[in-house]
Amino acid sequence: MQVEQFVMAYGIEQDRIRALLPEDYESLRPVMRINTEIRDEKTVYIEFNTPVAHGGKRGWLNIAYWESGDDPVTWTRDGQRVEITAPFFQLVYEGTGLAGGCPAEKDNDGCFFLQEGVFRPAETITENKEFCDCEFAWHFHEGDAAGKSERKTLPAFPEEKQHSYEKRELTAENAAQIPCRQVLGTYIVRFKRSSLTAR
Repeated sequence: MQVEQFVMAYGIEQDRIRALLPEDYESLRPVMRINTEIRDEKTVYIEFNTPVAHGGKRGWLNIAYWESGDDPVTWTRDGQRVEITAPFFQLVYEGTGLAGGCPAEKDNDGCFFLQEGVFRPAETITENKEFCDCEFAWHFHEGDAAGKSERKTLPAFPEEKQHSYEKRELTAENAAQIPCRQVLGTYIVRFKRSSLTAR
């Protein structure tokens, strides 16, 4: 399977995501990540994640995922510009042509999928990433998170607890309401994946 993977992360208020996490899951950083894949130029897959620790592992907690076969998720391509859309979401990437190192992440054992009760180990990707510009917007509700990259990669540091928010269910609709402070980084990576490792 040929994969074109678009990854972007944005900063949020950490106490707000803490209020959504299930018991025994610890928020590691004030970050949301959107990981989108175009597979074999045929289908689109979108993940919405946040970094957590649980059960002795550190990685990404999947909030929700969507596939073009099940939901009205589509994409268009115009040169370096790729736009991915759904009724609840819009994401635009544009490659800059600037290449970077391997996008293997530190502090990442894999991804927790609560819906399925499974943990999937992190995938090894050795190909270089291409930095890109992006902008995104969630459209579940008026005023959902939206943002635009600033042509730089920014760090996200853990925040001490300062506010207590009402406990709410961890859903894409609730998580998308947490405001985006700024887009932290975004890249594209292209690689071949064994169909056995695909979701």
